[in-house]
Amino acid sequence: MKNHPYIQSLLHLFFPHVCAGCGNDMISTQQLLCLHCINHLPVTNFHRYTDNPVEKIFHGRLPLVAATSYLYFTKDSLLQRLMYQLKYKGNKAIGLYFGEKIAEVINDSSRFSDIDALIPLPLFAAREKKRGYNQSALLCEGMAGALQLPVWNNVIIRRSMSSSQTRKNRIERWQNMEGRFELLPGAAISGKHLLLVDDVVTTGATLEACGQQLLAAGNVRLSILTMAYATR
Repeated sequence: MKNHPYIQSLLHLFFPHVCAGCGNDMISTQQLLCLHCINHLPVTNFHRYTDNPVEKIFHGRLPLVAATSYLYFTKDSLLQRLMYQLKYKGNKAIGLYFGEKIAEVINDSSRFSDIDALIPLPLFAAREKKRGYNQSALLCEGMAGALQLPVWNNVIIRRSMSSSQTRKNRIERWQNMEGRFELLPGAAISGKHLLLVDDVVTTGATLEACGQQLLAAGNVRLSILTMAYATR
């Protein structure tokens, strides 16, 4: 009965499905974004190139196999609105959607072909409890099916909450993150190629601090992927 065109039209009238990006009305409940918004996503294509801007962030700081970001982040943009919904408005579908899109990109790159597991950048436990989820873990969940890779949520933790990074320079950001991450006892990551995943990279201080702890396990290869790349 629910599939009857009249019923569908009536449901759409009272419960309209709108684009998560622009808010315009959409017919299909299977879509997250309208075609206009999809076509205006600022894709980087960094995955195709060595020494891309994300990899340059970590030169001399963190030995990586590869690094990439899917989209460019700019203020007052479509992507900023989507990320705000993902992080602060409980719109988990955005994380899953972009995880699937990122997986398509990664599948197209030989540089990420031998990944063993996905590691979401951990949130401090109290912050994750308040939010109800870790947005990086949602990205990993969206990626995992298409990539046929496990998501390892119990390898590393953030043991204390850091203050906001927004107004800090690179040195201050690193000092703010120093000692914040802890590798859990028994984490069987030796000999593995891990892909550390986060929502956005700016100076890379948070990812660097987490990555250093993962590499400290010994005989670990590390790559980094973020949904967005923000310049300062």
